[in-house]
Amino acid sequence: MNDASDTAAVVAAFGAAWAAHDLDTALTMITDDCVFDSTGPAPDGVQHKGRDQIRAAWQPIFDDTVSRFEVEESIACGDRVIERWCYSWDGGHIRGVDLFRVRDGLVAEKFAYVKG
Repeated sequence: MNDASDTAAVVAAFGAAWAAHDLDTALTMITDDCVFDSTGPAPDGVQHKGRDQIRAAWQPIFDDTVSRFEVEESIACGDRVIERWCYSWDGGHIRGVDLFRVRDGLVAEKFAYVKG
């Protein structure tokens, strides 16, 4: 998949699963060998590989149903998407960027960075 509109649609659907706090659906939208680089702990975060590790990393985020991600800008080019976002929770927020790579209609990489 190299068409940016298809890539953007995959990431938008993935974002909708996040917005709905639907972890099981989000996990069906990643490759078996997906890599997620988390934002913390500073300065480098932690790399998680595969559905089991990623589920464990994302579970607390999805469990916090008060929290939400709002995409501020999304740019697609080929198999990649760059998204600027604001993540809000009860009592605070943080802004950041995700770098996505899509392969065969699924998210293969999600690297997260925050302003800090």
